[in-house]
Amino acid sequence: MHGLAHRRTTATIAAAAVAALLAACGSDTKPSTTTTGGSSGAPASGQSITYWASDQGSSIADDVKVLTPELKAFTAQTGIKVNLEVIGWNDLLNRILAATTSGQGPDVVNIGNTWSASLQATGAFLPVSSDVMTQIGDTGRFLPGALAATGAAGKPPVGVPIYSTAYGLYYNKAAFAAAGIATPPATWEDLVADGKKLTDGAGKWGLTLEAGQIPENAHAAFVFSEQQGGSWFDDAGKPTFTTPQNVAAIKQIVDFMAADKIVNPSDAESSNGTEALQEFASGKAAMLMWQPAGANLAKYGMTADQYGVAPLPFPASPPAGSKHIDSMVGGINLAVFANTKHKDAALQLVKFLTSQPEEITLNKAYGSLPSVSDAYSDPAFKTSDDTVLQNVLASSATAMPEIAQESQFETSVGTAMKTLFADAASGKAITDAMVGDALNQAQQKMEAGG
Repeated sequence: MHGLAHRRTTATIAAAAVAALLAACGSDTKPSTTTTGGSSGAPASGQSITYWASDQGSSIADDVKVLTPELKAFTAQTGIKVNLEVIGWNDLLNRILAATTSGQGPDVVNIGNTWSASLQATGAFLPVSSDVMTQIGDTGRFLPGALAATGAAGKPPVGVPIYSTAYGLYYNKAAFAAAGIATPPATWEDLVADGKKLTDGAGKWGLTLEAGQIPENAHAAFVFSEQQGGSWFDDAGKPTFTTPQNVAAIKQIVDFMAADKIVNPSDAESSNGTEALQEFASGKAAMLMWQPAGANLAKYGMTADQYGVAPLPFPASPPAGSKHIDSMVGGINLAVFANTKHKDAALQLVKFLTSQPEEITLNKAYGSLPSVSDAYSDPAFKTSDDTVLQNVLASSATAMPEIAQESQFETSVGTAMKTLFADAASGKAITDAMVGDALNQAQQKMEAGG
């Protein structure tokens, strides 16, 4: 269920990475700034910095195409050259964690906002103090909800938001009409019933999942657990993976494939963040749980009038303790490594990328939502689809646990779900005992630091 998180390669194959040296703006460049840089005290103009970007587009090549002209414009303004590398979601966290221990990382990096507290705990990132906020031009522009997902409460954040997202249910209008379905499902029971009407046994499925992608699985685990009245950690921050509520949540998700049979078993292999989008855009699946997807669906040939967006369903009869949550607060933050030798140059890039013009340009390109209030004046963010997602973000989304173990939770639970989906795809019935055992192993692995 990511979308945002999205993207390519299998979990066992290193995600592709593309480097693009943006050294263009040569002798005719006339830098407008002459601030000093990092520990060297040298002018930022003329320095080169490295930026690791997350994969937000329909492919890594697409991201390079989107970002390259913007970074060239930055170089033209500042004289600071940027070495860009776009990293797929299956590899990004591991690359960042390796950089925190080796010291061999970029100057600026995109981080999934759900990782903020975990990465904050490493101490490897520049705390965003009030002075830093002033330096990057903050005037209260950042959305409070997005800004809250930049680290543990009571500590200086380790980044600022650049892209905001929430999950919604995308549905194919023509497929629904052909099946005699008048409205998108409001309950999971209705979703399963509709999914069975939309599944024909001849290549068309009711729902598609990116079931082989770890972050996507973890986001779904979080939302479904909230609706079941569960949580993945207690008030003391100790993991509680094997509670009945969490077992029920994971079984409900995997059963879309295993028992309800409204998801193609081949979705168990979908992991690069594009397969589910393509299944939906091609008409092979009628529903998709995704973060803002309009821009990428358009790239796959699906026009906005062909689909609708609704909030994710809720249980028809919510269990005790159920919370009215249908999305995590999704988004991407920009962070600066504390050991950068080009602090001022790095912060100038952060300021540039979160400026109003860049927030509009980049969020339009990716179909995500701006993280600054002054970008919402653009008509592109006033569509009915964006309105649905903005309302979800404002009223029924909540942040993933802001604790140091959050990234380990995503890895361990997302991987356990990937295994369960593989079992379902092979024809195995998924039982409570199987789910409980998988979650117990995931918890043990996380507690062992794996």
